[in-house]
Amino acid sequence: MARRRVPAAVALAVALGLTGCAAPPAPPTEPPRPWAFVPVADLDPLAAYVESRLDAMTLEQKIASLFMVHVAGHESAPIRGVIDEWGVAGVILMGDNVDSVEQVAALTAGLSADPGLPVLTGIDQEGGTVRRLPDAGPGAGALRGQDPSATQAAFADRGALVATAGIAVNFGIVADVTADRRSFIYPRTYGPDPAAAAAHVAAAVAGEGDAVNSTLKHFPGHGAAPGDSHSSIPSTAMGLDEWRATQAPPFVAGIDAGAEFVMLGHLRYEAVDAAPASLSPTWIGVLRDELGFDGIVVTDDMTMLENSGEAAYADQASNAVAAVAAGATLLLYVGPVDVPAVVAAIAAAVRDGRIPEAVVDDAAGRLLELRRGMSDRTGPYVHCGELCRTLAG
Repeated sequence: MARRRVPAAVALAVALGLTGCAAPPAPPTEPPRPWAFVPVADLDPLAAYVESRLDAMTLEQKIASLFMVHVAGHESAPIRGVIDEWGVAGVILMGDNVDSVEQVAALTAGLSADPGLPVLTGIDQEGGTVRRLPDAGPGAGALRGQDPSATQAAFADRGALVATAGIAVNFGIVADVTADRRSFIYPRTYGPDPAAAAAHVAAAVAGEGDAVNSTLKHFPGHGAAPGDSHSSIPSTAMGLDEWRATQAPPFVAGIDAGAEFVMLGHLRYEAVDAAPASLSPTWIGVLRDELGFDGIVVTDDMTMLENSGEAAYADQASNAVAAVAAGATLLLYVGPVDVPAVVAAIAAAVRDGRIPEAVVDDAAGRLLELRRGMSDRTGPYVHCGELCRTLAG
């Protein structure tokens, strides 16, 4: 995502406009060059805000802003305390956060200390067997034999439900394809046919529309990799050509329909990369470059890697370093995470050259842009503490 830095002359002009002072007269030198100055009116306020905010953040703050964590409880104050202490982007709400839609709406309303940069809230609301909010609507398993219009209607209702609860992201659209009824993921899929599944996935994205940010999961496809990724790293020998024909179509359709998030599965396609897709620059490259996805690449719960039983993925900090280095935008933690320790490990990897700082800046910038766009504020970022925070938007 290309971002334009704010020229120093423009920053000065904005600052003078905020204080009401007149700009000093230009010295009598050569005529101004039109290419050397970008008029304030031509600036994209969102891009300018993101650039200014990034410039004001330390490396550790930028890294912490790439985390979404889980904090148990039904009240906002303890959860907000964790967000403020660690500086994370947001929280995922699970069953232990939910009594009712009204209670969740009250909880989410109390999470953001800065109205100009809302906390990013997420939830798994697929319908059917996977739901956190009360939801009697059908999930993929019940919809697979119906016309895609039924899926669109179901996800229009689901998106409205999630939005009513004050939640910004639904990790709810299963784009996996499998004909294996014994598969862990089969009951949550739209069935064995890639074209039919693609139509349903596109319909689900269209149904959620602008109500919430839609997520496709579990890229590059859990259906080809038997096993449960909560307790293992499911593997397949499938190569890229077969993947393009059988697993890719629903993800392509969902991306074309406008899904804002794609979730990386902890899945190993051995012919493509020995690493799980969640830690694979190869798979993130396919997602970005071949499928043209320019949104938020979120990992599945990172603690699942630790629970896989594979010694190579037993270290929480090493897994996080690998995910950021591979190009993940958002690191999701449903299980326990030592955020300060993991942030320190990623910062060390940046400082010793294992991760270019530009990679962190790109991920942090994408998330800042998303979160700022969720607010109704359009003013510049003013870095002068809590008082200015209330005045800047």
